[in-house]
Amino acid sequence: MFSYIIKRLLGMIPTLLLVMAVVFLFVHALPGDPARLAAGAEADQATVEIVRHQLGLDLPLPQQFVRYVDHLAHGDLGNSLRTKRPVAQEIGERFMPTLTLTLTSMIWSVVFGLMVGVVSAVWRNRLPDHVGMTVAVSGISFPAFALGMVLIQVFSVQLGWLPTVGADTWRHYILPSFALGAGVAAVMARFTRAAFIEVMQEDYVRTARAKGLAERVVVIKHTFRNALIPVVTMMGLQFGFLLGGSIVVEVVFAWPGMGSLLIDSVIMRDYPVIQGLILLFSLEFLLINLIVDVLYGFINPTIRYK
Repeated sequence: MFSYIIKRLLGMIPTLLLVMAVVFLFVHALPGDPARLAAGAEADQATVEIVRHQLGLDLPLPQQFVRYVDHLAHGDLGNSLRTKRPVAQEIGERFMPTLTLTLTSMIWSVVFGLMVGVVSAVWRNRLPDHVGMTVAVSGISFPAFALGMVLIQVFSVQLGWLPTVGADTWRHYILPSFALGAGVAAVMARFTRAAFIEVMQEDYVRTARAKGLAERVVVIKHTFRNALIPVVTMMGLQFGFLLGGSIVVEVVFAWPGMGSLLIDSVIMRDYPVIQGLILLFSLEFLLINLIVDVLYGFINPTIRYK
């Protein structure tokens, strides 16, 4: 397995280079002049040209890209055009709030989705199934930003129970994590139901029931592990979705994370921060896929990696 992980890590390098090239071209296609931003609104044209030369923005795009990759290879993400601080420091200060919010949302949504999906599969086409799938469809249909605004209106403005902005206490996590994780919980519930129904129709499950085993034993011992592989795959994809979806939710709740930093950077044409954040999101998604693939071996010991 160690050699498999090394091969996968090395295989990420071409993907990251492609991502870097696409993001580099994208941010340079944005309207606006970053040199003007860095020089300040009151700077004259001569000063702007000096700043443009210092930042290397007067070089041809291929040279700028090579220069960016060279700095990145030495662990230098550059400096923010807006704050003049290192990009790594800017991202580092916003990383933990986003990671904590994402993990909180992922934990409750996966647990809730698994419970609803298993219950719906066991009581297929009966009342628990109808109720669970109705809730799941509602969660998928409601956009995260709209759900966030409804939650703010009800629980913060009208009832005054929970705060709307900031990340200071555990109470600040309740509304944004619910808004962020509702769609994931709904997807997990539907996918878990489908996976369990498929496994419960296998011969070995019918044999276990024919032996007189209790339904609880059949579900936990004979069905759960075999149904987990497709569920874990969807779990990894949904975690990547949460990282992307957190951008919108962070804006709604004024969350001090990487999502709101990305939005601010796009508005201000802060090229180095935009490139650093998107590269980090891409790397996280690739690592999540690797972790999911490795988990297959723990769920099903018959799987062998080459």
